[in-house]
Formats: sequence, structure tokens, C-alpha cells
Amino acid sequence: MKGAILMDTIIHDIMEKITFNYTNLLQELVGESRDFSKFIIDLKKTLDDVGTELAGKALEIVDDVVRESKNRKEKYYIQRRNDEKTLITIFGEVNYKRTYYKHKKDKSYMYLSDQMIGIEPHDRMDLSYEAMLIEESMDSSYQKTGEKMVPNATVSKQTVMNAIRKLEEVENSSVKIATPKRETKILYIEADEDHVAMQDGTNKQIKLIYVHEGKELVSKNRYKLKNNRYFTGNYSKSEDLWLQVADYLEEAYEIDKVQKIYLSGDGAKWIKEGLNWIKGSIYVLDGFHLAKYVRKATAHLDPIYYKTMWNHIDNRDKKSVTDIFKTIIKETEKDTKKKAVKDSKRYILNNWDGVITRYESDYIGCSAEGHISHILSSRLSSRPLGWSITGADQMARLRVFRANGGEVYELMKQKREEDRKEKRILKLEKRILKNKLKSSLPEIIDNIPYINDGRRTWQGQILKSLRGA
Repeated sequence: MKGAILMDTIIHDIMEKITFNYTNLLQELVGESRDFSKFIIDLKKTLDDVGTELAGKALEIVDDVVRESKNRKEKYYIQRRNDEKTLITIFGEVNYKRTYYKHKKDKSYMYLSDQMIGIEPHDRMDLSYEAMLIEESMDSSYQKTGEKMVPNATVSKQTVMNAIRKLEEVENSSVKIATPKRETKILYIEADEDHVAMQDGTNKQIKLIYVHEGKELVSKNRYKLKNNRYFTGNYSKSEDLWLQVADYLEEAYEIDKVQKIYLSGDGAKWIKEGLNWIKGSIYVLDGFHLAKYVRKATAHLDPIYYKTMWNHIDNRDKKSVTDIFKTIIKETEKDTKKKAVKDSKRYILNNWDGVITRYESDYIGCSAEGHISHILSSRLSSRPLGWSITGADQMARLRVFRANGGEVYELMKQKREEDRKEKRILKLEKRILKNKLKSSLPEIIDNIPYINDGRRTWQGQILKSLRGA
């Protein structure tokens, strides 16, 4: 009965608060304010306040259950009562009190109720809030993330950074691969890198590789890549990244049934290295960089040179391309421009096999620049930021994790469960709590006058207030 009375009181107080605030908000909406957006903002604040109150009450009820447990009394002394703790949640700051215990045999100390429900001793944030914080930080600076997450609880940029650091390295394999293995005749692999400004003034390359099965129609004139899978990270050896791609292909596809694998990129050595690790892959020079070097070679001359160059490339005529480069060099007066032309010549001719492959009938092009921009650059390099190597690596991995369909909360939950060593008493207490609520809740609900008293329902109060308005 004690538990029933407590729950009755809690629910009654909460209902009173909601009714009072909701009535006032409705009066403002239909009276002087007539601003629905303001109504929504104020209503959310009310619900957030109620949420923090209910969450705090729930934590204290759990503490009561543990403290009153016969099993607890056999194994633990009460060291202190009413130790205060503040936990930031999606509602705001939750303040509650709990009991500190000492083990009778090994003399260890702990907050049993916190441990039972997954709150670690040094936690300042609820796991769901921490996950939301990290997700927001993937698109906003650490500073802005901490300021705007929850109205009643601002956290520092250092706190945001610490939350990300706790995750450590998010593996490219963190998102499970769908089963069974898929079958496809052609696979496309595209690769590029983002140049990220470091805190020491240098630039660091963060590599991006993704695998897909081609394009599929989403709506009229709009396509998306089919079964995309991304890979990234700061690797001193590119082969470490390519090995992950190779492992993925073996695990995700009936690889013996794949007839072609196109590997597209800008000609960088680390990209071409993929040919050594992806069996049967064919290199393709991506169109963006090819066009860039054609413009670089011809921009200072009559447009006819640009058109002629492309005609020779489209005809896969290497000799004619070589000849027109000779003509352009002769026509170029400035040494700086001449050097640019020679650079373009060297780039195009050294990647000639990759140029020719672009014209295969089943090759669909390369969109690596767009993916670099969307996945990496929009957070890592589009603004004048100074990253640490660890920070840039983690952020790149998190954004790839999200792009692969991963959920930060599930990842954090999994990591915590792996690290957590549950004790038998805690499992027992869960059963006690379940049984207690099962037996008391029906009685609680049936005996709450506030709910069952027809003369004083919240609906009636609101309607009465509105008549007066």
C-alpha cells in the first residue's frame, strides 16, 4: 500500500502541474497571444519540466526498491543516504538522491541503484542524451552542439569532445552486413580524400572509399547509388584500409559471380594501390579530375583547343592527344602556364588506361567529389577549423558510420554492455521491482481520485477555463 500511495501522489502532482500549465497556455492561445508557435514552445517546456520530474522520481523509486530489498540487506551496509546527483537527459537536468553502500565482505563501495540501471559513477549525462550530443556534433561545432541541445542544460565543448573520445575508434565494420550474400555482375569502387587543416598548421589527408552496385531510380530524373558502403580513417598504410574493403567484398557478395569491378579515382598512388588488393579490379580515371586537367591545359588559349582535346580523348586517340599537347606547349609563352600544361600532359598520359576505361558501356561514372563533400568536407574542411589527428579521424569514422546506417545510441549501448560487469544482486532486484509494480499499479490507477473523480477531471477544468476566456 505504501508504494501505491507514493505513486498516487506522484501522478496526482504531475497531473496538477500539466493541467495548470496547459490551461494557462490555452487561455493565452485563444485570448491575447493567438500565436500557435509560441504555444508549442511553451508546451514543450512544460513537458520537459514534467519529464525531468518523472525521471527523478523514477530514479528515487529504484533506490527505494534496492534499499528495502532483503537480498541487499544480507550483502551490503548503508554507508550514506540521500547523496545528490545531477544527470543531464533529453528533458534537461534531472536531480535525484540515492543511497551509498558498503559490501559486508570485500568492503567495496557503490551506488547499487545506479549500477543496476546502467548509470556509471562518473556519468554526467544519460546515455540517450550523450548519443544525441554526438549525433548533433557530426553536423555542428562542439561549441554550438553543447549550447543548443537541451534548453535547460548547456554543456561545454570539452564535454562534447570527451563524449566522442569515450567511443574510441569506430570500426568501419561496426554496421552489420546484411545476409545472405548478394549477387551482382558489376561492382563499383570509388575513392578520394579530403584535406583537413590540423591544429599545427599542416594538412592531413582523410581517405574515403565506397562500394556500390550502380545507380537505381528514386524518382523522376533522380538516382541514388545502390547498396552503398563507406570506409574511412587515418591510416599510415593505405593497404590497411584496402584490406577492409576486400574483407567486406568477400563477406557481403558472392564474389566469384562478380564479372567486373571498376575502381575509380583521381590517379593517386594510394588509390591505384587498391588494384593490388581487389582481385580483378579495373582502374578508371574519374571524369572530374580528367576535366580539371583538360581545362588547366587549355584555359589560356582559344576554346578550339579545349574542344579538340576532348574530341581526341573521346576517340581514345592517344597519339593525337600527345600531338595537341606539343602544339599547346609551343603556343604557350609564360613559363608558369607552360609548366601547368606539362603537368596536365603528364597526368593524362600517365593515366591513359584509366581514361580509356571510362568509355566502357557498363561504366556509369564516378561521383567521388560529391561524396567527399557530403560525408567528410561539410564537417571537416569546409570551415576554417583546426583538428587534432584523433579528432578528425573519429569524426570521419562517425559520419561514415551514420552514412552506413549505424545508430550512435545502439553503438554506445553495445560498448557499455560489453564493459559492464553485472552482479547477481542487481539481476535479482530487477525481478523484485517488476513484481512490485505488477502488483501495485492496477490498484494505484484504480484509486487515483484525480483521474476517476468526474467532478474534477483535467478536461473539465480546461473547458471551464476556456468558457471564462
